[in-house]
Amino acid sequence: MAVRAPRARNDPAQYDDLVGQWWLPRGDFAMLHWLARARAALVPPATRAGAVLVDLGCGAGLLAPHLAGKGYRHVGVDITRSALERAAAHGVVAVRADVARVPLADETADVVCAGEILEHVTDHAAAIGEACRVLRPGGLLVLDTIANTRLARLVAIAVAERLPGGPPRGLHDHALFVDRRELVRLCGEHGVRLALRGTRPSAADLARWLTGRQEGVRMVPAPTTAVLFQAIGRKTT
Repeated sequence: MAVRAPRARNDPAQYDDLVGQWWLPRGDFAMLHWLARARAALVPPATRAGAVLVDLGCGAGLLAPHLAGKGYRHVGVDITRSALERAAAHGVVAVRADVARVPLADETADVVCAGEILEHVTDHAAAIGEACRVLRPGGLLVLDTIANTRLARLVAIAVAERLPGGPPRGLHDHALFVDRRELVRLCGEHGVRLALRGTRPSAADLARWLTGRQEGVRMVPAPTTAVLFQAIGRKTT
């Protein structure tokens, strides 16, 4: 049997290779489940009928179970067809597109989520511009991503890729990690004032998860935004 050469870091084809892992609580995307739950906790219930939540980089729709009952039409945007097929099976309206060129009208969304996607795109300005463009005035932007720091390179790649629950090897390219000041500036230019906070897996939960005594791991506040962080802000204009 032919042996496939290793993929380059951040190669989107990795998601096709790992398509069977998406919904496994202890699979290669385990931490994405933990992050999705924490991201959804920042999303308030919809305040109007027909409210729309646009999920940029939705993957296989891991956010969907945590949005149930909040009153949104969940629209997911991703470039990976195999992941979108699984997202659609979980009630997500699937749109195949690059997050830097979203085929949705201006001011479509009451909420835009961009979870664990900015560290995978080459044009942060374009992706942020699109996220803010499709957001209605008064709408909420929620994201989480990895900071462009030496500490993040150590923790998110050198350490996390070797730990159970961490990302598969080669999934991240540190060159694409996100400059926090630039992120705040870009969002501000589009009328969204961001507030950032650090986050990390609960050490106690992780220990119980590793020993099979617990199915999920809570994300808890971290003292720094220098590794993994969440950001939230409303569009004022």
